[in-house]
Amino acid sequence: MTAQVRGLHARVLESLGPAITGGAYPPGSVLRMDELSKEFEVSRSVMREAVRVLESMHLVESRRRVGVTVLPTPEWNVYDPQVIRWRLAGADRPRQLRSLTVLRSAVEPAAAGLAATHATAEQCAALTECAIGMVSHSRGRQLEGYLIHDIEFHRTILRASGNEMFARLGDVVAEVLTGRTHHQVMFEDPDPAAVTLHVKVAEAVRERDAERAQELTREITLGALEELDVLAP
Repeated sequence: MTAQVRGLHARVLESLGPAITGGAYPPGSVLRMDELSKEFEVSRSVMREAVRVLESMHLVESRRRVGVTVLPTPEWNVYDPQVIRWRLAGADRPRQLRSLTVLRSAVEPAAAGLAATHATAEQCAALTECAIGMVSHSRGRQLEGYLIHDIEFHRTILRASGNEMFARLGDVVAEVLTGRTHHQVMFEDPDPAAVTLHVKVAEAVRERDAERAQELTREITLGALEELDVLAP
């Protein structure tokens, strides 16, 4: 696939994907390949490749003599990072953010407890480094810098749990944190209490205090839910 074709393919996806997840094409809608090619001014081969990606996300189903049918929402791969990104860009953002944050509140405390048992010295050092980075970007409207350290902190917790299923949720959590920042569902500066909790989680993991790591992480996720009540009711 040439760079030009990749660019066309990406352009179609970044338009059609959000249109589907945002409800412009409700479940059951039938999209014709010829009409889509004309609408996006691309060849049928480019359009087919884009549709294949959407099929892999279970957003659509393509059938000969029928066309491309938008699937019901419960069939979507809601864990796909790109689907998460598209949904967070739409009108249903508050509900999506809450759903994902509830998922975090169920998974991350358990992962932190496991990390206190299984984390390597390198992972403990990485957590401390991330926590320090979060502190250093916690004032002065440095949300982009804060986000980098925040994402890596939570990825490290999930990986350090030693559970491969938890570890695979790293991209999901990254999209939630990124979406909150880029769609202004954050205060101008992070909550100081939340920043301090991250520092304490790093300490608890390093000290192998599983119960404390779990409880502190639960406080972080509950605080994130409370912020949504204010910023995305």
